[in-house]
Amino acid sequence: MQHVSKTAEQILPQMNLPFDWQTAVITQFRHEEDGEPYQVWKIQICKEAYILKEAKGYEAEVYTSLLPHLNSVPQVYQITVIEDTTYLLMEYVEGQDLRRCTRPALTLALDALIQIQQATWNNQALAYIGYSFEESLPHRKKRGTYLQDAQLEAAYDRFLSLYVRLPRTLCHDDLLPFNVLVSPDRAVLIDWEYAGLLPYPTSFARLIAHGEESEDAFFYMTEADRQYAISYYYDRLLRDKGISYEEWLHILDYFLLYEYCEWVMIGHRYGNTDSINYKKYIELAKHHAQKLLTDDNL
Repeated sequence: MQHVSKTAEQILPQMNLPFDWQTAVITQFRHEEDGEPYQVWKIQICKEAYILKEAKGYEAEVYTSLLPHLNSVPQVYQITVIEDTTYLLMEYVEGQDLRRCTRPALTLALDALIQIQQATWNNQALAYIGYSFEESLPHRKKRGTYLQDAQLEAAYDRFLSLYVRLPRTLCHDDLLPFNVLVSPDRAVLIDWEYAGLLPYPTSFARLIAHGEESEDAFFYMTEADRQYAISYYYDRLLRDKGISYEEWLHILDYFLLYEYCEWVMIGHRYGNTDSINYKKYIELAKHHAQKLLTDDNL
């Protein structure tokens, strides 16, 4: 049966709410990339605000089983299933996302990620909650089948060998800067649709991989802030795990390659190699792969 999206006005009457929804101001959110509406609404009741959203992927499971009682994720007040679709009533978090990165905001975002990963490092009891490593691996392998370049494929195979053997911790598998909301005193990571115990660089690499120094870039991050993030994450999480800084930099480079290969895969898979993103990322990925293979052969 085809899924039919419901409106907030259809969902709210079927929930056990602490407010009269008919007095609420309801605003639907839109995707950052294309402005299209999606199934997330702000529910404003006088001075109080909530988020209502249709849960995707493993989101409900992740929030209830992996993320309770953490200050770095939104609080979930209610989970309701309506016609096989799950809806979450959540804390509304005031703040700006990280698309225009600043050092203070970046530091709060890193603190939030580190708190989560420190608490779940190599916790095998959580291995099959949410988006498991075993489920993620075929998706990683599939990306490598679309590269159409011998050097890229060789470097990508080395990424896969790392992916299999690295320590695992709770990772948000889509931690792009617009999935971080920053207020003056904390950062909150949102949209945990695909999250689980995955190799530890997964979230961090995605957070920093696509930042550019151009002021009109979709994700703005200076190279100085990028280097700051790499050192900050290492010093506060990885140093005590027996991982050397040189090893960390080398491993991170392979996870950045994985990020760059996303648009290479999209271009080849959908025959869209004329796109701006493909042209940018094929060049970046090939340059990065050459560096990695040269360094490994020294």
